[in-house]
Amino acid sequence: MAIFSYKRLYAFTHSIFKNIGCTEEHAATATVGLLAADLRGIDSHGVARLSGYVRLWEAKRVNAKPGIRIVHETPSTAVVDGDAGLGLVVAPFAMQVAIEKARKVGTGWVSVRNSNHFGIAGHHAMMALEQDMIGVAMTNGSALVAPTFSIERMLGTNPIAVAIPAGNQPPFVADFATTTAANGKLEILQRKNTDAPSGWVQDKEGNPSTDANILRKQGSMLPLGGDREHGSHKGYALGSIVDIFSAVLSGASYGPWAPPFPAYVPIPENMPGEGLGHFFGAMRIDAFRPAEDFKKHMDNWIERFRLAKPAEGYEKVLIPGDPEREMESIRMKEGIPLEDSVVADLKSLAAKYSLTL
Repeated sequence: MAIFSYKRLYAFTHSIFKNIGCTEEHAATATVGLLAADLRGIDSHGVARLSGYVRLWEAKRVNAKPGIRIVHETPSTAVVDGDAGLGLVVAPFAMQVAIEKARKVGTGWVSVRNSNHFGIAGHHAMMALEQDMIGVAMTNGSALVAPTFSIERMLGTNPIAVAIPAGNQPPFVADFATTTAANGKLEILQRKNTDAPSGWVQDKEGNPSTDANILRKQGSMLPLGGDREHGSHKGYALGSIVDIFSAVLSGASYGPWAPPFPAYVPIPENMPGEGLGHFFGAMRIDAFRPAEDFKKHMDNWIERFRLAKPAEGYEKVLIPGDPEREMESIRMKEGIPLEDSVVADLKSLAAKYSLTL
């Protein structure tokens, strides 16, 4: 384990994005988005994925200089074509479109096609907070998840994020996969050579498994709930909604045709759309009630939930976003810890581009 300052990782990551051809602006946007995951303690989606983005670019599946554009719109909606750009760049563009539409007409909704992996959903949803807006972000992903009663991979981990402003209290930020656990958590277990908890994955015959490497053996991840008795049909439904809003609505590829993140995995045949899809929303608070009134009541909501009596063995009740916000504060001061395998990966990138980590 090694610890790096945010400043050091920012400079290195920015240089990598510049080396693959990103403009200064796009490299900065991508770097901020990627490191947001490390700062917030979502280590699976931060610099641990940097080499994956580079490999996608090397495989000509990422366009480092995309011409991102709106291809269809109404006063409150739009479809954005990401021109195969980094999702870390395409997503902020699309979220800004949603915010501008909300500013004009109250709400803005944007579906995106022809994009790639966009990092953590919460980072994009939180863009709306400074505008006194509620932000929503979703994305589909490569098929790793078997629907309830199936052994076939049909859905991605398909996260949903919702960011809601408050007044004196920190914002409410929910950011979660629609699977029992995000794929990145499996990757972390693989690096540590430890088993997965029960209910995360199944083998290729549909039997429960704790093998963190089961996806390499034709196994699959499970929807939120794990099995039917524990509500996996609800996780399956949530993941399906994300897939439809992000991809069927925009013209991206959906379900088992969503392009995989690993560059070595072949692109599915007969893809019905273009690239990965995302979905973003922005809702102006004062389109519903005065913003200050709403934020006062959000403070009241948050304060009351914080006072909820904790179960035995637990210190306090958390509000969605608390752990990530606290981690960000710590890591910005004390640095970001990286597993040895991630450091080795970054050193390989440094050598490839004659950089110093």
